[in-house]
Amino acid sequence: MEQQFVNYSVSDRIATITLNRPEKRNALNAQVVTELKNAFGKAADDDSAKVVILSAEGDAFCAGADLAYLQELRKNTYEENLADSNHLKELFQQIYTHPKVVIAKVQGHAIAGGSGLATVCDFSFTAPHAMFGYTEVRIGFIPAIVMVFLLRKIGEGKSKELLLSGELIDADTAVSMGLVNKVVEADALNQTVTDFALNLVKKNSGQSMTFTKQMIAQVQQMSLADGLNYAAGQNATARASEDCQKGIGAFLNKEKPSW
Repeated sequence: MEQQFVNYSVSDRIATITLNRPEKRNALNAQVVTELKNAFGKAADDDSAKVVILSAEGDAFCAGADLAYLQELRKNTYEENLADSNHLKELFQQIYTHPKVVIAKVQGHAIAGGSGLATVCDFSFTAPHAMFGYTEVRIGFIPAIVMVFLLRKIGEGKSKELLLSGELIDADTAVSMGLVNKVVEADALNQTVTDFALNLVKKNSGQSMTFTKQMIAQVQQMSLADGLNYAAGQNATARASEDCQKGIGAFLNKEKPSW
């Protein structure tokens, strides 16, 4: 399938997935979600890419669902709406559990589903003027799917503040709440995110980042005992991995491993 609204490229072992629907403020519809799923699937299988950046063209990062899409949803049956909801759920889960680190580069407003995209990424960097918010309750909708991830990310109290109020917050507030990692001046955002991604590429084991990310996703739902048993098993598995053998060998020889 030809990608109309989402671009994919790789440079310096960094895959960049770009929302390219600026005339619609990169708003989401079923096709955009499909194309994002295709791009993240490609990145997962791309041996030339070690880290993924999610970016967007235009003034907005993502304005949430577009108006035409919302009008269509009003006519759907429950079964059609469930299928559509699962479509978005699969995208958010795909990003959250992606085998590679995913970095959101938020150059403009991220509203509703756009904030959801930033939420499920592993890191988020934003320009100072960008606004964030889950505005679903203001149109009689609910931020159902993103809620599962937001509660994990920033906790119940702050999630309630955002999800129940529907208020937009500025970039500095998003950082203080733990939604975003860092505010970067707009003219430095591209370079800052690229440098951060390159640092992960050059200094970190890809296998180790994958195992660690998978564990973060899994261990939170376990009891203390189950979590520790799972961690011990993963620890033992990681020790036998190619990257661990290589890294320990380099450390013992007082060398820097080449990742």
